[in-house]
Amino acid sequence: MRAVEISAKTVEEAIRIALEQLGLEKEDVNIDILEQPNKGFLGILGNKNALVRVEEKFNPVKYSLSFLKNVLARMDLDPQIDVEENDEYIIFNLTGKDLGVLIGRRGDTLDALQFLTNLVVNKKSTQKKKIIIDVENYRNRRKETLINLANRLAEKAKKSGKKIVLEPMSPQERRIIHITLQDNKYISTYSEGEEPYRKVIIVPKK
Repeated sequence: MRAVEISAKTVEEAIRIALEQLGLEKEDVNIDILEQPNKGFLGILGNKNALVRVEEKFNPVKYSLSFLKNVLARMDLDPQIDVEENDEYIIFNLTGKDLGVLIGRRGDTLDALQFLTNLVVNKKSTQKKKIIIDVENYRNRRKETLINLANRLAEKAKKSGKKIVLEPMSPQERRIIHITLQDNKYISTYSEGEEPYRKVIIVPKK
């Protein structure tokens, strides 16, 4: 994080100069007073200025946004990035041209970018918010697709009386399948295999 040390006649003046140099507000920084001002003997001899160190506070939104933009620039992509934040998540939704490359096959590239961004930011932050990266609402569309798939295959398993093995999925996608079918009284689900080839199995109940 950016930081400056400023010497001035008063602490307040030193802080003001530091904030101007950093282009930040007082609530965005940590301030350490390294030396108090001293007027010296009879207010004439040995005058000593105040010395303060002003450091930018870590902001996970700014940091992750900067990291994300840097990665996208290296891919020759310049999408619009909308940011949402709540108590648990920081959500970046990307829109623009030629963003299919960011999604990849069944979202694997998008998941990798999201994982990397979380890894980089959480190394710097004590505030462990999860970062979610989406491209033109792909994740919600994929979720709806998986819910429909789960219900369709559950009905097929129920009618055929045979188990159905789904294709390998990420942990997040398997979780959607399990949650969708957890209250289905005719079938049960479980996962088997090792990552990244772990699959959901849909089994008719006896």
